[in-house]
Amino acid sequence: MIEISLTVNGEAVHAQIDPRMSLADFLREKLHLTGTHIGCEHGVCGACTIHMDGVSARSCITLAAACNGRDIRTIEGFEDDARMNAIRAEFSGEHALQCGYCTPGMLMTAYDVTTRFSELDEIAIRREMSGNLCRCTGYQGIVRAVQNVFAANAANTKE
Repeated sequence: MIEISLTVNGEAVHAQIDPRMSLADFLREKLHLTGTHIGCEHGVCGACTIHMDGVSARSCITLAAACNGRDIRTIEGFEDDARMNAIRAEFSGEHALQCGYCTPGMLMTAYDVTTRFSELDEIAIRREMSGNLCRCTGYQGIVRAVQNVFAANAANTKE
């Protein structure tokens, strides 16, 4: 066992963990933050996407031990975030979620994309979101939701 200290959703966390424990398992099993989903356990599907020090990362292929001293933000850490609330509203309005399994990772990636870029066309949005797999929606609603967030951000900037 090793000891780690990190910040999760703004709160200091200290824990004893197995050195081989993934960050996804740590978040789900030790902190009971079950919004971070585990899909492929290979970093391919994006269901486990979190933000580490403000950058999107796959928690299933990140060792919790490697996160010592880092700042982790999960989907639960965005409850009062205006940008995330706008993204959630657009996802809902565009029916960009069905079973919901991929949704937390999609939302985390959409947040990252709409933070890093001020505008993207449909092809670029599809490329940026391509690391998140969804087996239910066909992606049209997801892309429209992200486009709507960009449009709303542009309209707010002009005001």
